[in-house]
Amino acid sequence: MIKVAINGYGTIGKRVADAVSAQKDMEIIGISKTKPSAEALIAVQRGYPIYIADMSKKDAFEKAGIPVAGSVEDMLKKADIVVDGTPGGVGESNKALYEKAGVKAIWQGGEDHEVAGFSFNAHANYKDAIGRQFVRVVSCNTTGLCRVIKAVDDAFGVVKVRAVMVRRGADPHVVKKGPIDAVVLDPPTIPSHHGPDVNTVLPHIDIVTMAMIVPTTQMHMHAITIELKKEVSRDDVLAVMRSHNRIGLVQPKTAIKSTAELKEYVMDMGRPRSDLWENGIFEASVNMVGKELFFFQAIHQEADVVIENVDAIRAMMGEVTDPETSIRMTNEAMQFTAL
Repeated sequence: MIKVAINGYGTIGKRVADAVSAQKDMEIIGISKTKPSAEALIAVQRGYPIYIADMSKKDAFEKAGIPVAGSVEDMLKKADIVVDGTPGGVGESNKALYEKAGVKAIWQGGEDHEVAGFSFNAHANYKDAIGRQFVRVVSCNTTGLCRVIKAVDDAFGVVKVRAVMVRRGADPHVVKKGPIDAVVLDPPTIPSHHGPDVNTVLPHIDIVTMAMIVPTTQMHMHAITIELKKEVSRDDVLAVMRSHNRIGLVQPKTAIKSTAELKEYVMDMGRPRSDLWENGIFEASVNMVGKELFFFQAIHQEADVVIENVDAIRAMMGEVTDPETSIRMTNEAMQFTAL
């Protein structure tokens, strides 16, 4: 069993912990929290040993009914690999801790590519991650872009990609953030960071991205144009999307035309936390004009990177060297079939 530690049991960390626990070849040996919280109480219910960065807060945890197993350093001694789920910018400061412990580590897309020197997407570069000590799983938006661009490029060849990211203002539970009544350019300059981030995984792709933040918490929405190397039919493109095990098609018969309705649909399907792990491409939007492919896709910011973290763990540990084998293992363990 691969022994996995989660340093930072928040939006991503708690989801990765549950995904890892579902795998037959992995186990959670501990999670970390900085203060007592509802999430920490859930971790207790899940049976995850809880470690803390500041042992002076041990009494506060135990008074809240949260047993403390030890320090983060203690947790790392028991782990083969640590998934860093701390807030963006914090994870980089943990690198020296992981190096000292001699443990493999995975960071999230909130950190720069340079923190690990390698950015990961399971379908694009799994084999290049085999045996690495440090890996960064790219952000939710970049993950969604890499999946579909890689699939289309493999099938037809990509000349260039132009995409607009309409981003949620905050995660649902983050009440202190906005915007409340505005559309905010993020950034006002072009390109946004998403295109260069795609190039850390797919360096040969000509991509320019633009981004804005809108007052919603549900999901991100991408408006994507891809120029292909040859003319193909809409049906050809849809066949590629349908065959991808992490791309889902939101079918017209559902009458879904918003992120809110899509989130409700996934909730009614019984997905844990109503998570959309796959790209949610709106089938009705898929269109070919000459060699140009157009479509909208919804990206669930809390969820799509979770399964990528699981595959990154397997690649880095080196026991499973075939990407499709790992992807299948991950999906099946989570009882996940794309829309």
